[in-house]
Amino acid sequence: MTIPSPDTQTIVRRAWQAKTVVPAFNIPYLPMMEPVVRALRDTRSFGLIAVARLEWMKFQSGSLAAVQTEYARVGDARHTRLHLDHVPVIDEDNLRVDYVPVFREALALGYASVMLDGSRLPLDENIAATRRVVDMAHAAGVAVEGELGAVLGHEAGPLPPYEELFASGRGFTDPDEAARFGRGTGVDWLSVAIGNIHGAISGAARGRQKVQARLNLEHLRRIREQTGVPLVLHGGSGIRKSDVQAAIREGIAKINVGTAIRQPYEQSMQDSVARAQEAVYATTTAIIRDELEIAGNAGSLVNGEQ
Repeated sequence: MTIPSPDTQTIVRRAWQAKTVVPAFNIPYLPMMEPVVRALRDTRSFGLIAVARLEWMKFQSGSLAAVQTEYARVGDARHTRLHLDHVPVIDEDNLRVDYVPVFREALALGYASVMLDGSRLPLDENIAATRRVVDMAHAAGVAVEGELGAVLGHEAGPLPPYEELFASGRGFTDPDEAARFGRGTGVDWLSVAIGNIHGAISGAARGRQKVQARLNLEHLRRIREQTGVPLVLHGGSGIRKSDVQAAIREGIAKINVGTAIRQPYEQSMQDSVARAQEAVYATTTAIIRDELEIAGNAGSLVNGEQ
């Protein structure tokens, strides 16, 4: 699969410079992809179609190849690119992952951007692992996202109370370490932890309403000043709108959306796949128009229109 022009790196940098944002919609069930693409097309917006390792290991996206095949069928280069999300070096079950073959496969399949999550590693090991993926991906003309800090929520067992996490700054990305990480890896985008958390993915917690998170915007500002690269907000579902909009102004150029579209799909899929797809379409459309306020941005991001 040939990656269309402009590449994803150009699109995300345009969003960063314009102080707008590119949403990445995670696809844990293959039938979710078509309504997400349709919502982006109908709102004249741009977003990434994303799949993470846990979504083919613990949900029903199948495999990297299955996602690429479905994307080839329903994707729209005027509004989307295909992104490989979270491939961890140490996964949510604290197991080591043989990550290099995953990236080789994704690059061979034509994924337009990729993400290595080395956030559970010591800093020097995270830098080394991310640098390895950067070298592989840049040789293929593909942008790389790294992660520094702990965006919590996917770990086994319950989280401590959110207010305790936020007040302590547990897992927050260190601005000085972020500067070192950027220099050492050559990474294109950096996923940061500033109060954002992932939605739960296991057991009964999978269907529970996500904690409403907020963001430490002053901390984000310090990271932006130290790094000078587009920043990424994982766990974007459930964060109050005012914080999201302020974060975009402070350098967040990509935001991941998963729980907000997954739960409507899961709640409706027992009725029918068609009804579940319409729930995804309605939710995605509302996020684009009402939460992120990016309807109509495809022209400027893809075509460079003013």
